[in-house]
Amino acid sequence: MGSNGNLRRMASSLEHRSTYPAPATVVYSTLVDEAFLTERLRAVGGKGASLLDHSLDGSRATFRMRQGVDASRLPGAVRSILNGDLVVERHERWESAGESYAGTSRVTISGVPGEIHGRSRIAATGTGSALVVTAQVAVNIPLIGGKLEKVVAEQVGKLLATEAEFAEKWLAEHA
Repeated sequence: MGSNGNLRRMASSLEHRSTYPAPATVVYSTLVDEAFLTERLRAVGGKGASLLDHSLDGSRATFRMRQGVDASRLPGAVRSILNGDLVVERHERWESAGESYAGTSRVTISGVPGEIHGRSRIAATGTGSALVVTAQVAVNIPLIGGKLEKVVAEQVGKLLATEAEFAEKWLAEHA
């Protein structure tokens, strides 16, 4: 039960799958590469996007980035609770898991009480590799939190699809 005696609401979930013709090792190396991340943020990261931290140590990678969405591009329900632009901070950790790669992510959104927790996995397929991202979006605002979670989950799904398209083009040019 929640602290007010009500049943605790479940977070909204999302799943996104991207496939690539490249091997899992190449996809992983690309997705955690500092130059790739910097260019992806420049191309699709939105207002004020930047790579804040980046560390690559053998089979582990961690990075933190900031992305932005101009307030005028946000749905009305989101604009009603924010004062200005949406600023998203995303922290990802990746490591080798045998012949695949596993990642976790934590995303916070300025001005919104809640966060997104995700798990990612890159694994070989018969024709290349696949990246599967699952996430739970939790917005802790009484009455409208569930509606905002659905909007956020939809926007995250669109962002992941855009990032996957960028990665596919990058791999075609650089791999």
